[in-house]
Amino acid sequence: MNISTDPWVWIAAILTLAIFSLLYRDNPFYRVAEHLFVGLSIGYTIVIMWQNVLWPQAFYPLFVEGDWWVIIPIAIGLLYFARFIPKAGWLVRIPISIALGWGMGVTIPRTFRAQIFKQMEATLVTPEMFSADRLWSITSGGIWAIVILLGTLATLTYFFFSRKEKSPLKPVSNVGIVFIMIGFGATFGLTVMSRVSLLIGRLQFLLKDWLGVIQ
Repeated sequence: MNISTDPWVWIAAILTLAIFSLLYRDNPFYRVAEHLFVGLSIGYTIVIMWQNVLWPQAFYPLFVEGDWWVIIPIAIGLLYFARFIPKAGWLVRIPISIALGWGMGVTIPRTFRAQIFKQMEATLVTPEMFSADRLWSITSGGIWAIVILLGTLATLTYFFFSRKEKSPLKPVSNVGIVFIMIGFGATFGLTVMSRVSLLIGRLQFLLKDWLGVIQ
């Protein structure tokens, strides 16, 4: 055993154990670590926003380069604080509407391309996919392309034609349910794996960097 003598490692280990103490029950150690994490996160975010957004894109162009038109977006941004003034609270709708309008205009085309057009491309089956070297390829093989196509059609059938219990498409809808459950299971499994990887990382830190039990 080779226990670390670095004070920062000890601080990180103590805070890690304080977070893990929630597994037993809520306690003051966990609340201190939680509040410290939230406070540090907010402070770090404020510094990043100042260095990457406010200073280079607002205050530097205004006070150093003399671009006075920057006053307009700064004034619009300051309207967010109108929420704290009861009689002027309605002014906060102006920056919110601008942000939502800009966000939707930027997001919708990218969403269509990523979640609709790309998904449609994944269902296309071409003769080249059935060549000997690509037949069983997971990314571009013909067998998996047919599976994706059938799964997509079955899933759409479930959502659009599953209301009638005696519909002739009921068996296809049942196949769609299977594909939906596979998708949910894969998503849940990925979430669990990511959480487990975080746990393994913390345990490795405690046993390796702090206590020196493992190499």
